[in-house]
Amino acid sequence: MYLLGFDIGSSSVKASLVNGETGECLASAFYPKQEMKIVASRPGWAEQDPALWWENLKLALADVLAAAKPDPQQIAAIGISYQMHGLVMVDKNHQVIRPSIIWCDSRAAATGDSAFTGIGQERCLSHLLNSPGNFTASKLKWVKENEPANFQQVFKIMLPGDYIAMKLTGDIRTTVSGLSEGILWDFKENKIARLLLDHYGFDESVIPEIVPTFGEQGQLSATAAAELGLAPGTKVSYRAGDQPNNALSLNVLNPGEVATTAGTSGVVYGVSDEIKFDPASRVNTFAHVNHSGQNPRLGVLLCINGTGILNAWLKKNLGNDQLSYDEMNRLAATVPIGSEGLTILPFGNGAERVLKNKDTGASVSGINFNIHHSGHLLRAAQEGIVFSFKYGMDIMQTIGIHPQVIRAGKANMFLSPLFRETLAGVSGATIELYNTDGSIGAARGAGIGSGYYASFAEAFTNLNKLETIEPDHSKAAAYQAAYERWKTALEK
Repeated sequence: MYLLGFDIGSSSVKASLVNGETGECLASAFYPKQEMKIVASRPGWAEQDPALWWENLKLALADVLAAAKPDPQQIAAIGISYQMHGLVMVDKNHQVIRPSIIWCDSRAAATGDSAFTGIGQERCLSHLLNSPGNFTASKLKWVKENEPANFQQVFKIMLPGDYIAMKLTGDIRTTVSGLSEGILWDFKENKIARLLLDHYGFDESVIPEIVPTFGEQGQLSATAAAELGLAPGTKVSYRAGDQPNNALSLNVLNPGEVATTAGTSGVVYGVSDEIKFDPASRVNTFAHVNHSGQNPRLGVLLCINGTGILNAWLKKNLGNDQLSYDEMNRLAATVPIGSEGLTILPFGNGAERVLKNKDTGASVSGINFNIHHSGHLLRAAQEGIVFSFKYGMDIMQTIGIHPQVIRAGKANMFLSPLFRETLAGVSGATIELYNTDGSIGAARGAGIGSGYYASFAEAFTNLNKLETIEPDHSKAAAYQAAYERWKTALEK
């Protein structure tokens, strides 16, 4: 039997088909081949048309089916991973009302800050584990205040993965994990967060029916099956935000385990069994995929918006898009640790939670025209991204997350030896790289949710470690000195 996984990113949509018995990925594909368009009509705004996600899903799936040629009747289940915190609004006919306000849009930051004060910081943190911040609920409040005609049409609100599930099944449903990432779940009461709905003036009817993260969430409709070339009735049995799903894909499920990614944005995600939170909401606590009220599993999430997008920006603008990422990595590696005083702050992709929702923009400092060349810029960019991770990880330690081993898929920035070595060097943690990604993780999640796998352990029997990077302690002082200089630039 086969398992199908979709990963709905803001840059692309990926599909993977996994052999359930062996765990082997038989085929993967992503679309578009260039980054998916993000509309930023004003500074700090970021929107995407959900129809783009669906169209690119169909293209990616078509390539996977053409390459693997499976019998659609042998696809046991479908899983969905998706970009977190986005707002999708539909009317009673299930039609999208306006483009999705996605994760890196910062227009609602002031709205969330006002609610944090209005509800009371202690009450927010004890019930929601976070400030309402710039998350999904605050984005809906922004629509209510600024686009009342659109708000009046709202039948249901969804996260991006809920939208894809609706397109697959025709059913509008969500999960506790998803609601928690929108700051719509009350951990103290173990129910939908009425305190925030009441403060924002939302009726609870806009929240979809809740289904388990793992379990039958719907079946592929005849319409969708015909459109996709799949079998009607195929189970949709798993959905999760991209970072909880990344942790799942790396078998990070228990307290003390840590996962990380560094794509367009970068994330460090640690699992805890204690209801803990950062009082300043610089790192955020959400329900992990295996969370329950009786057996808490919380994901403490550090998100840096400006990570791989900085590297992609340099690729496009530094060498007229003629340099490959491998060539960029080689150039960066010719420069010593610390980039000879050149420092880059990577915060150029909207408001950063770790900076208390400030949108500082990216900056470059310390340039010496007689010393520095393109290699220095490239190294300083990778160091700046790693140092932003380190800055957030220091905050995570104050609420009990102490990474000794960090797991990641061998993809995106983790393809760079310099990036991996710098992260190990400055954090002191061992880095483990695995042969997995979001869409493969979603496929495994589907196998768990459908009952194809009897346990998490069975689902990850064939997860293979590709590489281990140990910290080079002889360079620890040089990494720390470079980090302290970077932190001084940030504090200015």
